[in-house]
Amino acid sequence: MRDEDLRTLSRPATPSGSPGRPATAPATADPKWLGPVLVAGIVLAALNLRPAITSLGALFEEARTGLHMSGTVAGLITSVPAFCFAVFGVTAPRLSRRFGPAAVVCAGMAAVAAGLLIRPFADSAAAFLAASALSLAGIALTNVLLPVIVKRWFPDRVGTMTGLYSMALAAGTSLAAAATVPLTSALGGDWRTGLLVWAVLAVAAVLPWLPVVAASRREKAAATASVREDAGPSVVRSRTAWALACYFGLQATGAYVTMGWLPQIFRDAGVSASTAGVLLAVTMVMGVPLAFVIPGLAGRMRHQGPIAAVLGLFGLAGYLGLHLAPAAGAWAWALLLGVSNCAFPLVITMIGLRAKSPAGVVKLSAFAQSTGYLISIPGPLVIGTLYQHSGGWDLPLALMAGLLVPQIALGILAGRDRTIEDECGVRD
Repeated sequence: MRDEDLRTLSRPATPSGSPGRPATAPATADPKWLGPVLVAGIVLAALNLRPAITSLGALFEEARTGLHMSGTVAGLITSVPAFCFAVFGVTAPRLSRRFGPAAVVCAGMAAVAAGLLIRPFADSAAAFLAASALSLAGIALTNVLLPVIVKRWFPDRVGTMTGLYSMALAAGTSLAAAATVPLTSALGGDWRTGLLVWAVLAVAAVLPWLPVVAASRREKAAATASVREDAGPSVVRSRTAWALACYFGLQATGAYVTMGWLPQIFRDAGVSASTAGVLLAVTMVMGVPLAFVIPGLAGRMRHQGPIAAVLGLFGLAGYLGLHLAPAAGAWAWALLLGVSNCAFPLVITMIGLRAKSPAGVVKLSAFAQSTGYLISIPGPLVIGTLYQHSGGWDLPLALMAGLLVPQIALGILAGRDRTIEDECGVRD
């Protein structure tokens, strides 16, 4: 994207705009540097949306032993991310209305950095959990508001910008999962140091948002655009909003089950532990290129339902393969599930497309993500319980395949060419 394009796109859209383009020009022009700095801020923020989780996953056994965690506390920590995303994400609209979305994202990144800086020095499981919750609260706010930032400053590049930060999110997820253990070994082998290193990336993510926040406060147009962020539609009255929320919840369930249980499925089939880890990395890495391609494609389509259906079919093929020949076709099933997990960038793109204004996007994003993460909380626990009591993977895999059927149906409903403002009778 050229610099002149970024300068043009960095002008905020007004609430009366149609999806994908601003309705009127702002009263004053934004600084020329704002567009490129916003792109850098969005990418750095997205890179930090998962390392707090996946870096801990890589060193969880060491952290659990070092902090003398009981099995109950360890199980609680694995369930905390989705819970925090739901609880703190719902506060994003109110905070955005009061302080502006850029300021809240900046504070969210600061919270992520603070939690990652404090967490390695915790001397008890409770302190470790509290520091983790601080980082997760910052991630929750940023999760909700990045689509709002994109809609407001890049209104006619929703697909492209969503693809850019979805790709960065997938890259950060994979990088932390793959690099944490080697970095820990290179830095002396202490798990605390291995977790601390990711705070550096989080601190870097705060820096570009500082001038953006300052510019937003100085610019009257930007301030005016955020005053009425409470004027959006009542999303609970929208069938599209509910379809998006449930679709988000089912795709998140699949993603968390994959991250938590896929290596064990392969190991139980006779695959070595190291190869099982590589297979999970392959599944996660698939999200990097596809997270950029899918939003761009979705943004050019009037109905995104066909993409949701294709992604769901890839998942069905992957689960069927795991049932029939988990070891023999392991690489193929890992690739298929990696494609299926790219429902996340699709649903984030649809959030930006299913509302006309930044006010609508902030409400829809908070509702869909908070409700969706609540829906996803029981998934990994239920799969673990089924695995433990059935003694194998037939029932868990059947359940995951079965959940893809309503996921496809909901994706088709959510992908229809309509907006929540139209459904709720809100006029431009």
